[in-house]
Amino acid sequence: MTATPLDTAKTAWDNDGLSTTAREHLWMHFTRMSSYTDADVPIIVRGEGSRIYDAMGRSYLDGLAGLFVVQAGHGRKELAEAAYKQAGELAFFPLWSYAHPPAIALADRLAAHAPGDLNKVFFTTGGGEAVETAWKLAKQYFKLVGKPMKHKVISRAVAYHGTPQGALSITGIPDARKWFEPLVPGAHKVPNTNFYRAPEYGNDLAAFGRWAADQIDQAIEMEGADTVAAVFLEPVQNSGGCFPPPPGYFQRVREICDKHDVLLVSDEVICAFGRLGTLFGCDKFGYVPDIITCAKGLTSGYSPIGAAVVSDRIAQPFYSGADYFPHGYTFGGHPVSAAVAMANLDILEREELPQRVLQNEGAFRSTLEKLLDLPIVGDVRGDGYFYGIELVKDKATKETFDDDESERLLRGFLSRALFDGGLYCRADDRGDPVVQLAPPLIAGQPEFDEIEQILRHVLTEAWNRL
Repeated sequence: MTATPLDTAKTAWDNDGLSTTAREHLWMHFTRMSSYTDADVPIIVRGEGSRIYDAMGRSYLDGLAGLFVVQAGHGRKELAEAAYKQAGELAFFPLWSYAHPPAIALADRLAAHAPGDLNKVFFTTGGGEAVETAWKLAKQYFKLVGKPMKHKVISRAVAYHGTPQGALSITGIPDARKWFEPLVPGAHKVPNTNFYRAPEYGNDLAAFGRWAADQIDQAIEMEGADTVAAVFLEPVQNSGGCFPPPPGYFQRVREICDKHDVLLVSDEVICAFGRLGTLFGCDKFGYVPDIITCAKGLTSGYSPIGAAVVSDRIAQPFYSGADYFPHGYTFGGHPVSAAVAMANLDILEREELPQRVLQNEGAFRSTLEKLLDLPIVGDVRGDGYFYGIELVKDKATKETFDDDESERLLRGFLSRALFDGGLYCRADDRGDPVVQLAPPLIAGQPEFDEIEQILRHVLTEAWNRL
């Protein structure tokens, strides 16, 4: 039997060569490559349920669902079979003036689940491209309706919206942006909803929410409402450590956008498809945006796809006369990915995974909140199966770690120690130092307890090292 490339790779690992090959040829994303100069590259070879396995056979709890992606869990043969079947029928065809059944069916299904009149689905290859699409769409829409000056966008501090130049401009993380400037002009930032570090109304959540929303109103007026096209917000902000919206926040933002004729874009690349307990994140908090951007959990990561789901009102100018949207991607709405997405949505519905999140989110929160007895844990926050744990140097004063301390804590110890302890998650300092958790939606109390126990052990050791 002829050896396959995968067989060869496994043999190379057995000879301690696969990690070396990875260091020499594989440029990993968002990775400090020098970290592996004298260390092995972690190599994940298999997943099953809520667990992943490395090349040495060690098991880890996937506490991040890959990257907020694997909603239905690892090893779902039904999804692999959907890809195989579709590839055998039609492996590829573009959506450039032609359609194919998987994309039609998926667009129809997403439109049926989306709120309000969000009935038009523009497929992309991932989340960053969906955000890029939404900004370009907003710009052209206002030109078509006779408001050509409306091109700017408002987003929140520390928020992450993707790496394409437009999406990166919307992103509010200085370290992610600085190397690629000058970026697309016209993107402006307002405060986020981190109540733990609220600059105003720190004792009144509802008042803080009103204040945070009103910062959007002030930013639009400062820039000039006739120049602002859209506001981009995640239902729960990822970067910085899972900031949920205060009560009434999105209702006030919707009022502000309507007042100024500004589009509200709900960036749900993470928050859609059950992560918060609803198919779309905006449903969890009771608002109807003009555009939803989504990706990740749409296929549970089994094949790449993203989408911008657009209201009929915004799409209308593009559906008449000679006007069209001169934008697209070769692999947007890929037939195999669309077929996998349909099968994944079948699983979410049949196994009632969003409802499972709603039933278990209180238990997940309460299990994580047990860690508040540790001196290094300042805050536990989030929603659904999407939580952040903020780490502090002084709990009484909320004093955070300086850059050198954060470097030693997160990269020097925590990331590796958590992984060695059997938990794959994220230790991050885009903002203040946090540990982020987002297990597959199939997870339950046994997984919650395992997460808490590993975190307790590793965070206690981290505190003793300070």
